[in-house]
Amino acid sequence: MAERTDDRPFRARPFSVRRVPGFAGIAAVSFLLLYAPIVTLVVYSFNAGDSIALWQGVSLRWFAAAWANEQVQEATIRSLVVAASASAIATAVSTMAALGTTRTAPFPGSMAIYGLINQPLMVPEIVTAVALLIVFAMIKIATGYSGLGYLIAAHAAFCVPFAYLPIRARLEGMDLSYEVAAADLYATPWQTFRRITLPLLSPGIVAGSMLAFVISLDDVVITEFVKSAGQDTLPTYMLGQLRRAVTPEVNAISTALLGVTVVLLSAFFVLNRQRR
Repeated sequence: MAERTDDRPFRARPFSVRRVPGFAGIAAVSFLLLYAPIVTLVVYSFNAGDSIALWQGVSLRWFAAAWANEQVQEATIRSLVVAASASAIATAVSTMAALGTTRTAPFPGSMAIYGLINQPLMVPEIVTAVALLIVFAMIKIATGYSGLGYLIAAHAAFCVPFAYLPIRARLEGMDLSYEVAAADLYATPWQTFRRITLPLLSPGIVAGSMLAFVISLDDVVITEFVKSAGQDTLPTYMLGQLRRAVTPEVNAISTALLGVTVVLLSAFFVLNRQRR
């Protein structure tokens, strides 16, 4: 057997999960189980017939029916209003929380604050929904108000950690030298924030707001518990339709929601990867 004549050290090949036997097959099956139902839903939203399982040709009939449905229009407008309002509130709160937890010296209890901010991610959503239901019921009795504000407040509270994480990640990746230089040039904290921090942070803020918007737009559990009569959002309207009679109109609405979600999430990942 030939011996090595050079002095180069042996190097072990780095571990790669792709070389594990069966990895490719398991990955293929996982993606198939995950995306096959979604693809089926999209395909059958173009079904010309009345059945959700029997293919009867290609048509935009159910998209037109959903577009002309007044209940769908009202639920869509309500969903957009709630999602836009909740994401704006959650983004403002998350920006202040991220600045307060990253632009200050370490202090006792900082990890507890971090855990409290991310509490909705760790607690089952049904628990949050029941807790909000109890609190809002007490407020309704005391004030008599039963408007859309409860739904916006509930969505904003639930969306805070989703907006907080990308904003905090952006802040942690920013170079402090710009802010230090602004302070050396006698800029006030507000001027430093407005002229230096905010422009550099804007991709994270936009990404966080879009993620919060998508989470609010797709939420069912909290909405179902908190909403009052006549306050159906698009997801809860679809849930109600499934309890009655299932038609391909639900497939068309689901496909439209899927399209909006994919576009927003794609933009979120693009913005979140920006470094400048």
